[in-house]
Amino acid sequence: MAPTLRLRTAVAGLVAAGLVGAGAATATAAPADTSAASTTAAKTNTVTADRTDVKQWEQFRLRGKVTGIKAGTTVRLQQKQRDTWKTLPGTSSVNRSLDYSIRVKLGIKGGNEIRTLVGEQPSNVVKVTVR
Repeated sequence: MAPTLRLRTAVAGLVAAGLVGAGAATATAAPADTSAASTTAAKTNTVTADRTDVKQWEQFRLRGKVTGIKAGTTVRLQQKQRDTWKTLPGTSSVNRSLDYSIRVKLGIKGGNEIRTLVGEQPSNVVKVTVR
């Protein structure tokens, strides 16, 4: 084999090894970027009541704001009864601004703990007293 042919073969081998090494570095860097993006999209669901003291069967409104949840997702209302969360009838949905509103009427007198459930994400607990 001629010396120039050996030199060309060696250079071609080094270039190919460099390309493979660069591809490996790129492949390992890509998963790190996607994991960082997934941590910034945390799901939250925060709700407030317009009144905390109502008469029996008097209507009041819950307003909530979500992050990390798609618009159009169903909002369900839950009430704590005997240490378990019961889903009440009636639903709402998350709008394009990622907030929602739901009208509520409660019949159980005394202190009531209620929350909303958007997707599988529960909200904070709101305490409403029914007279």
